[in-house]
Amino acid sequence: MQTFCTYVQTDFVDDQTDAKTVRRALTAAHLYYVQDRTMEAIARELGTSRSTVSRLLTHARASGIVDIRIRSPFAAPQLLEDRLADRFGVTAHVVPVPDDAGDVERLERVAVAAAHMLNELVQADMTIGVAWGSTTAAVSRHLIPQPVHGATFVQLNGSGNTHTTGLLYASEILSRFATAYGASAQQFPVPAFFDDPRTKVAMWRERSMRRILAMQAAMDLVVFSTGSAGSRVPSHVYTGGYLEAQELAALETAGVVGDVATVFFRADGSSDGIALNDRATGPHFDVLRRVPRRLCVVSGVSKLSSLRGALAAGLATDLVVDEATARALTDGAGAGSFADME
Repeated sequence: MQTFCTYVQTDFVDDQTDAKTVRRALTAAHLYYVQDRTMEAIARELGTSRSTVSRLLTHARASGIVDIRIRSPFAAPQLLEDRLADRFGVTAHVVPVPDDAGDVERLERVAVAAAHMLNELVQADMTIGVAWGSTTAAVSRHLIPQPVHGATFVQLNGSGNTHTTGLLYASEILSRFATAYGASAQQFPVPAFFDDPRTKVAMWRERSMRRILAMQAAMDLVVFSTGSAGSRVPSHVYTGGYLEAQELAALETAGVVGDVATVFFRADGSSDGIALNDRATGPHFDVLRRVPRRLCVVSGVSKLSSLRGALAAGLATDLVVDEATARALTDGAGAGSFADME
């Protein structure tokens, strides 16, 4: 037996949507979901047709006026969520995905679930950090418009390399987040990795950089995924020209299993002594761990080692993950090194 929970947001406002349509969609949604009226009865009350009522209800769901959730005490995802909470101390949302689903479809389903979850997490006057990558790019394409007052989205790490500035790629992701919530966006116009750690030290003394670093230090929420060299949906940091062959070899030697915002870590969550981290522009893990809410979004068992390492590092408070990966995670599988992922 499934329990349906429906939430009607009576304070929804979207300046880009016709106000009359919003009011009619809100009325139809309230009558249908809260007062349990039939479509025919709603059509009579609104003086319109049943098909128009159907379109209004569709608009209400698509625009975020209505948020429908399904919770079943007997469902496997719920049991997995409880196990993940017990084992890793995270609030987990397990997304049901057929085992035979393709990697892209799996990512899209997880991204949709994460986008819905963000509507609960993003609040007025928040500073939200976003790490660019294939997963957060997918999430950004499914965000539901919900303007909030005074929110700011800040880029977590630089995106330039020897082939491109990376500004277009990272700014598109950040802009989608900011647009969906009517918020401001703060870019981080530096390379993903400096050639010399001394250059990073010098840059971090610049006032323009200190401003971004101060915003990162005051974040209320971060949204990220884990990078993995072996992910079937390629992690951008490993496929976008950011790492040379000798750097990949050094990561393998150091026992690296993945990264978060271009900061690398081992299976036990440790990140010290990894030379490339001295040149990386992502925030130190101590900075991330001080953020009250930290949403990690992961799709696919090929990211299992990197996800386990991130959880061991204590980087996530909230997790959105597909069912197959959640099962493997609770079964204790997934320990491995950088070499295992290649």
